[in-house]
Amino acid sequence: MDLRVNIAGVEWKNPVTVASGTFGSGEEYAEFMDLGRLGAVTTKGVANVPWEGNPTPRVAEIHGGMMNAIGLQNPGIDLFCKRDIPFLRQYDTKIIVNVCGRSVEDYCEVVERLSGEDVDMLEINISCPNVREGGIAFGQDPKAAEDITKAVKKYAGQPVIMKLSPNVTDIAEMARAVEAGGADAVSLINPLTGMKIDIYRRTFALANKTGGVSGPAVKPIAVRMVYQVANAVKLPVIGMGGIASAEDAVEFILAGASAVSVGTANFINPTIAAEIADGIAKYMKSCGFESVAEMTGIVK
Repeated sequence: MDLRVNIAGVEWKNPVTVASGTFGSGEEYAEFMDLGRLGAVTTKGVANVPWEGNPTPRVAEIHGGMMNAIGLQNPGIDLFCKRDIPFLRQYDTKIIVNVCGRSVEDYCEVVERLSGEDVDMLEINISCPNVREGGIAFGQDPKAAEDITKAVKKYAGQPVIMKLSPNVTDIAEMARAVEAGGADAVSLINPLTGMKIDIYRRTFALANKTGGVSGPAVKPIAVRMVYQVANAVKLPVIGMGGIASAEDAVEFILAGASAVSVGTANFINPTIAAEIADGIAKYMKSCGFESVAEMTGIVK
């Protein structure tokens, strides 16, 4: 039985990574488990300069998940390269760096800086607001998504994963746009946009008013979108959105994901991602699958 997966020419030991923003750069979680048990570690978003993030409160609990409006707070690329890459390199896992920005130039600056660093893949977060276009996210306009993919590919020294926003009319159209732009893989879904109101304080639960909805509540939507994208493009798909068990992860794989990413569940159980990798192996053994590829996308 073979748990290895090949994502855009990069071989992972198993098909499990963690969702950007839920795992930091792994240091807190390393106290609870060996990060080498994961196929890859996906870092928190990194920008060309430090970002302070949004004002508090910026996290709220909801039925079946959570909402956040952290605002991609991060220390910037210089400190990341100095501190976080050497830390992660101690472990037998692949390193995926999530990249964020407010303009095409911001993204390209980070991608160019990382091209010479010892990391394995780049995940481009195109749910960021495009300051040049009045704040609409890069990932909500097919032309903008294709253009930014083309731009970062010129500077990338590693395979590029484009992380798709679910806050669109047609997710397959967005996937085809980044494929046309030269993406090596796609990951989805980023959180859905939602709102929560505190009825006793009669104000918004988040200072930002809206936030990203994640956790088990979004899983059926995520599975549907992964299925649509896997059947619309020829790129490897990394599926995420509400995965909290091995059974959840297998559902994404059967829908067409070549690998999966665990997010909100990390906050509940810091070893859950490794447990899910073990659980996938047990499922494969019980159902007679010899490889992850053998079961990827078999539900049509």
